[in-house]
Amino acid sequence: MSSVQVTMLEKVRSGNGFIAALDQSGGSTPKALALYGVEADAYNNDNEMFTKVHEMRTRIITDASFNGERVLGAILFENTLDREINAKSSANFLWEEKGVVPFLKVDKGLEEEANGVQLMKPMAELDSLLAKANAQNVFGTKMRSVIKSANVDGINAVVAQQFTVGKQIIAAGLVPIIEPEVDITSATKSECETLLKDALLAQLDSLDADQLVMLKLTLPEVDGFYQACVDHPNVIKVVALSGGYSRDEANARLSRNSGMIASFSRALTQGLTAQQSDAEFNQALDNAIEAIYQASKA
Repeated sequence: MSSVQVTMLEKVRSGNGFIAALDQSGGSTPKALALYGVEADAYNNDNEMFTKVHEMRTRIITDASFNGERVLGAILFENTLDREINAKSSANFLWEEKGVVPFLKVDKGLEEEANGVQLMKPMAELDSLLAKANAQNVFGTKMRSVIKSANVDGINAVVAQQFTVGKQIIAAGLVPIIEPEVDITSATKSECETLLKDALLAQLDSLDADQLVMLKLTLPEVDGFYQACVDHPNVIKVVALSGGYSRDEANARLSRNSGMIASFSRALTQGLTAQQSDAEFNQALDNAIEAIYQASKA
């Protein structure tokens, strides 16, 4: 790790706040824009679409309410990393101007469902992406798999893949956020979580002392269910995804899980629109940040 990344590590380990997930990419961007009030007829191709979503993210990140006092980190995707905010690279703007630790989404999407899960697609260019991240003082990465049913082979495969790639990321000097999302609509959500926790702890116990990770997990059905993960010496932080829960529901569940902090996407941007005045936007974002911050402190 560079000296900057070491400083970031201390902030993530000991600081208060939550992680803003601003990493919708390809397939999820049109929906994110539509919720923001920007319909598909406002852009003609992918480049114009990503420009629109960068405008949305820039408005969020440059808002006075978005700063390192309550927002610990922010997850970007590669297109955002390649763009600037106020004449600085996005990642450097986050850290140098806002005191917010930058993370980068590195997965390339999901495979088709098999054995009740969706594994990650191959990441052939991961090493070059990690080099780019290091060059811009990114602290960590995020990669997402999805678990839909309580299939032990499928869940073990998801976790094994996550940790295999995670070790590659650690070797590059970055901290991986390992995200095996359990679908909140799964009919076997509790059973999935039991199998997932067992698989996670087995992988965590196999790490060397200096191999540090973060976990991003669906808010569980049993309060405090992932406490053993929170307390594990190889885990810097356990963060929670909102997974489709409303902000109020996600915050309520989060507040009952001591030691977990938020890493919300839709629950953060819920209620923000392109049509709002700057004052209206600031108030809506400030309210969202404060509610999520308080739930993360609980």
